[in-house]
Amino acid sequence: MSDWPDGWTENNRRGTPPPPEGARVMPHVQRAQPPTPPGPRVPTHDRYADDAYGGQRGDQRATYDSGYNEGQVYRGARRPQGPQPPTPPQDPYGDPDDAEPRQRNWPRRVAYSALALVLVLVIVATGSFFWADSKLRREVDLSLVEDRPEPGEGTNYLIVGSDSRAGLSEEEQQELHTGSTAGQRTDTMILLHVGDNGNTMVSLPRDSLVTIPEFTGSTSGNRIPASEGVKLNEAYADEGPWLLVRTVEYNLDLRIDHYLEIGFGGFANVVDALGGVEMCFDEPIRDRNSGADFDAGCHNLDGAEALAFNRQRYQEDLGDLGRTQNQQEFLSVISDKAASPSMILNPFRLYPAGGAVLDSLIVDKDMSLWDLRSVFFAMRDAKRMNMPARDFAVHWDENRVEQLVEQLRNDEPVTVSDELGDF
Repeated sequence: MSDWPDGWTENNRRGTPPPPEGARVMPHVQRAQPPTPPGPRVPTHDRYADDAYGGQRGDQRATYDSGYNEGQVYRGARRPQGPQPPTPPQDPYGDPDDAEPRQRNWPRRVAYSALALVLVLVIVATGSFFWADSKLRREVDLSLVEDRPEPGEGTNYLIVGSDSRAGLSEEEQQELHTGSTAGQRTDTMILLHVGDNGNTMVSLPRDSLVTIPEFTGSTSGNRIPASEGVKLNEAYADEGPWLLVRTVEYNLDLRIDHYLEIGFGGFANVVDALGGVEMCFDEPIRDRNSGADFDAGCHNLDGAEALAFNRQRYQEDLGDLGRTQNQQEFLSVISDKAASPSMILNPFRLYPAGGAVLDSLIVDKDMSLWDLRSVFFAMRDAKRMNMPARDFAVHWDENRVEQLVEQLRNDEPVTVSDELGDF
């Protein structure tokens, strides 16, 4: 008989454990799941949200799983997903939330294009401004003028056409019929008033008898006494622009705000750069001195022909007054062409013409490009007249001249007419 418990032997006593029982198969029972609603299934968890028991964290409906089912270990499985719609291509300039990005982005693209165009125009305009401003020949210093009248309303410009032959070869002088006279004089003097009550061009005939006030000679430094009954264009011949301005201001008691001058060669170059100017004549014009030779009718005058037309006076019944009529009419026509849209909006015509004008003009030191623009636009529709005179522009009519100056000084509509009629 053994004293050991049933099933124990000597070997058991010595520490050997009994053989294990065979593994029991545990049936796996799953809890019934609620019915799945129709439609595509959307995963409610990811693999990292599953707990060790195959359930979902925070999901109270998760069931306990022992992890054993016929010797296999189960983990939480993903729910199957339904087919997904294709993803439309994304527009790099569009709104990703927009169902139709290309259609909705057209206004934005148009706005960007317009902005780019504006920037280009600003850059071109700025560059053109500095280019033009640098070419303007500001050579006349009006601060040297003595005893100046007080400024009035509006702006007064003194426009001078000189017989300067500077830069012209002998061949060009013959072509333009300028002659070879030494020195420099004024063929044309026009007072242009620009104001709110209208613009007025008043021609100052070069043979007008005026008083040249006393001045200090630029060469000798001596004080030159006043001279009475002297032709107006002598002031320019003696001391140039500043004495001419002083003489006009002294005789009219009207302040000149700006000064413009152009010579023979520059005048012809401007006309050629504009492509010529059309003028119509009621009768033939013949003048051997200026070279004018035109039949009755309309002609497109080039630079040389335009200069000849503006200089001729011997065929005119009114002499120098007739010439000033032609000059004012021509300035009006040429200004209208220079300021026309076909000229301003065409860079291939604007830049050559603008360059010719800027190269040809001599202006005062305070002249701006805006002032120059005002001159061209004002001459298009300005009232045209001669200085009121008692005879053929030699002696001015003092009473009417005083009335005219008062109206210009106060920027009032001009009602004064010259003795020989309005032009």
